[in-house]
Amino acid sequence: MFSGFMVNAWIVASVVAAVAGVVGFFVVLRGSAFVAHALPNGSFAGAAGAALVGVNTLIGLGVFALLGALGIGLLGRRGRHDVATALTLVMMLALGALFLSLSVEYAPEVYSLLFGEVLGISSNQVGPTVALAAVALLAMAVIYRPLMLSSILSEAAEARGVSAFAIELAFLLVVALATTMTVPVVGTLLIFSLMIGAPAAARSLTSRPGRALLLSVAIALAIVWASIAGSYQTNYPVGFFVGTISAGCFVAGRLWAGGWRRSRRIGGQRAAS
Repeated sequence: MFSGFMVNAWIVASVVAAVAGVVGFFVVLRGSAFVAHALPNGSFAGAAGAALVGVNTLIGLGVFALLGALGIGLLGRRGRHDVATALTLVMMLALGALFLSLSVEYAPEVYSLLFGEVLGISSNQVGPTVALAAVALLAMAVIYRPLMLSSILSEAAEARGVSAFAIELAFLLVVALATTMTVPVVGTLLIFSLMIGAPAAARSLTSRPGRALLLSVAIALAIVWASIAGSYQTNYPVGFFVGTISAGCFVAGRLWAGGWRRSRRIGGQRAAS
């Protein structure tokens, strides 16, 4: 399990989980789950277009993810953010349908981009993935303070001169970058679960942003490690384990939070009496 081609799987999956945990924390904090769903699915059309013209699908993913982020940011500046996201997604999916209809040799890559191919990661994919991850994490470090302030206290952020539009656009571009590097590993349908499940569970366990961010990364790492091990032992798809374990972590977090609040309420009532 820890030799040969599996080494690449462990390295890349761990890098992907770290990025998903960090970026996903702010996705959940800002209520941008729809964006985290739309960009990976929309960027899939870029991969289809890249395969059609004979270039690396990672280039197509990146181009469409960035265009999608810009479309959502610009259209949502003076309108409803959810409507802008939906329109951008519809446009990208329409182009994807066109590209797929023109291609006759895309079926294997369609499957791998939808559901991921972490156990099929080659050595030449490790370097680009790590590089993109480093850029994404560096970008998050640069915008961390204004992004945190605008996510929690938007009015205070504006009073301090933080541009809500600039921060939103910068964050969308980081999500697009994270999408580009994670889709080939866990797929367009499952990066959403990894980027939402772990951070949502972390926020259920603690209300402190810094602690929740670290916990989000830890849970995301645990999810991908357990998924790789489960897939290796059972030969079931990695995506099955990523989706189910992510959902399980969220449910467990909500149950724990509910029990903790209930115990505090009962303890307070006993102290008062």
